[in-house]
Amino acid sequence: MFGAELQLTLLLLLPGFGALVIACVPSSKIHWLRGTALFFTSITFLYSLLFFTHFDSGAETMQFVQKVPWLNVGVLHIHYHVGMDGISLFLVILTTFLMPLAILASWGIEKKIRPYMFFMLLLEVGMIGVFVSLDLILFYLFWETTLIPMYFLIGIWGGERRVYAAVKFFIYTMAGSLLMLAAILTLYFFNEAQNFDLLEITQRLSLNQVILPFPVELLLFLAFFLAFAIKVPLFPFHTWLPDAHVEAPTAASVILAGVLLKMGTYGLLRFCLPLFPRASAALAPAISLLAIVGIIYGALVALVQTDVKKLVAYSSVSHMGFVVLGIFAFNHQSIEGATFQMLSHGLSTGALFLLVGMLYDRRHTHLIQDFGGLAHVMPRLAALFMVIMLSSIGLPGLNGFVGEFLILQGTFLENAGRAAFAASGLVLSAIYMLWVYQRIFMGAVQNDQNRTLADLNVRETVILVPIVLLVVWMGLYPGTFLRRMDTSVQKVVDRIEQVREPQIYRVEYRGH
Repeated sequence: MFGAELQLTLLLLLPGFGALVIACVPSSKIHWLRGTALFFTSITFLYSLLFFTHFDSGAETMQFVQKVPWLNVGVLHIHYHVGMDGISLFLVILTTFLMPLAILASWGIEKKIRPYMFFMLLLEVGMIGVFVSLDLILFYLFWETTLIPMYFLIGIWGGERRVYAAVKFFIYTMAGSLLMLAAILTLYFFNEAQNFDLLEITQRLSLNQVILPFPVELLLFLAFFLAFAIKVPLFPFHTWLPDAHVEAPTAASVILAGVLLKMGTYGLLRFCLPLFPRASAALAPAISLLAIVGIIYGALVALVQTDVKKLVAYSSVSHMGFVVLGIFAFNHQSIEGATFQMLSHGLSTGALFLLVGMLYDRRHTHLIQDFGGLAHVMPRLAALFMVIMLSSIGLPGLNGFVGEFLILQGTFLENAGRAAFAASGLVLSAIYMLWVYQRIFMGAVQNDQNRTLADLNVRETVILVPIVLLVVWMGLYPGTFLRRMDTSVQKVVDRIEQVREPQIYRVEYRGH
């Protein structure tokens, strides 16, 4: 362990302070604005690596914890309570890793740069806060904090239909958030200790010191679940996502796919399963069905897209369905695979949006038919696109294979039929990704505008190479990540096993 109990607070303060600095820099100082944003996001990432190196993978409790009273008015007790375990650790690092890359990808933004960089750093504060909050009200505040900057990033710097996409994103997310707030307040009144401490409430529930009648637990679960399902987005709550992705600027699409969607699946793991295990178990078949429908539906719709950015957006609906399926299979393999897949999807899909953005910067179009034969004129971009594309479809040796394999293995142990239907999504994924690669990069150059396109420059190479290295590392050495998740994942599994009927068999998965 390193330092004092202010470790996570400092991690939150770094991008927050950067946002304040940017607010003080004159709008005319464009290079200063870009440099300040890049500096603070880079320092935040380097600092977050200390949590990785000092993390105790065998500890069963939260680490780097800080808890201080924040708002005590009458019976209302809200604490500033933050901490980290093996599940949140990598989501925090994924956030801090993608942010400086997103800032570099924003170098071409020319209008209103100061508010753009301010919102990007404010967004990072909110995302980190979501993953480390251990007080329900604090979590809700950080959750809402991410909504505001993303709304403006899409609404101001997006495409032609940016206002429509931003409003749709806002309405969907806010509707789910208000239901979650109502559930949080209801849970507070059932808790005799009358606080919002997640760890304490979970412990009191597990010891039957707090009794939730099953109908109440079911309603509370559904309120939380709807907020998280919209964010995932789980079918049929996904309709806001394609519009948001297509209209968002490249960096916002990267963060939206790479981090914000993971807030939904993280919420399922951190809140729905531990707080409402009986409701989770009761509704698992229905939720698994929605996940499978999302996997196949997202892949089929991606297959017929003519817009490459919308294709990548629908691929997210499909891939995130795998994560939800793994979570609700309720065994160690599936949940660990789901957690690993969150990271893999964040890297692979974030990189795909970066690559699509680089193509758009050169041709100002997302239509697949406007490309063709680009491997002849952009060999470096074509090579890196191929690596990321193969990681997205789960090629063994790359990151996508590990998470999906564990999810399907764990799902098979729970229900072989679900695993078989979900596996068809992998086949469809390979079809639409290989086909789009063929249409964009293979064959002869038919369009004269494509003959003189520039290949990757130094800045773009610096953005993509770290992601490619991580994609390979995660595929070849997944134990680096799985070992640190192991204990935290098992705690979630144990909580569900408290209320489930005994299974005919149970396979323990411990080898990495």
